[in-house]
Amino acid sequence: MVHVIITGGSSGIGLAVARCYLQRGSAVTLVGRDAARLTAARERLCAETGCPHECIHLGQADVADEIQLENVIAAAEATHGACDILVASAGVVAPAEFHLQEAQDFRRQIDTNLVGAVNAVRAVYAGMKARGQGKILLVSSGAALIGIFGYAAYCASKAALLGFVEALRLEAAAHGIDVSICFPPDTDTPQLAAERLVRPAEAEAMMKAGGAWSAEAVAARIVRALDRNERTVYFTTTIFLLGRFGSVVRPFVYWWFERKRVRVR
Repeated sequence: MVHVIITGGSSGIGLAVARCYLQRGSAVTLVGRDAARLTAARERLCAETGCPHECIHLGQADVADEIQLENVIAAAEATHGACDILVASAGVVAPAEFHLQEAQDFRRQIDTNLVGAVNAVRAVYAGMKARGQGKILLVSSGAALIGIFGYAAYCASKAALLGFVEALRLEAAAHGIDVSICFPPDTDTPQLAAERLVRPAEAEAMMKAGGAWSAEAVAARIVRALDRNERTVYFTTTIFLLGRFGSVVRPFVYWWFERKRVRVR
């Protein structure tokens, strides 16, 4: 039985990815900070997929805490066997203009979005290397590919994942490990709903043009990419163009944004 470990698995994209794999008969481990939300997620997934509770292992951990996360993943592997697929989707966002944002809020986004993903990879990497196989996918964001007003911390944390993945991929390939990264657009999740309550108007003007994908659509694309061993996953034409031709496309996007920003203000 394939064992899939998903950080940020109690809601949003992570929960939707878990549903996809449970429908295939895989064993799934959900990692999250809140025990009550993890339990509710398992109940929901069992009701929706008909899988027994035993197929879903719960691991309560803050991904930014390396030791805590290592212990949780070790317990998951003791329960369901070695991790075959890791999907690192845990993330936080707290938009605010840089000069107004508390230092701890900036650091929390770096610790969760970047360090947390690295911690998750580290927890499974040695085992995958020893077995000579495994798949790792990190969930970045379209915000990794372009600067967004009020998102300095978030853009930095998600952009750093790209550098990490591209370097790690060169090392991992020799050991039979596939390392991928995806760049979702705005996704209709509880986190997005909360984020929009404090999103600067300038950022909303820039981001709303792309609309929002459903978590289920994003998850389906992620699972398909893992099946096909795709290295980089884009979700929209704009994100694809930014990813492939960013140096050409970004100046036009910033020019357009400046016009929108003046109108907003």
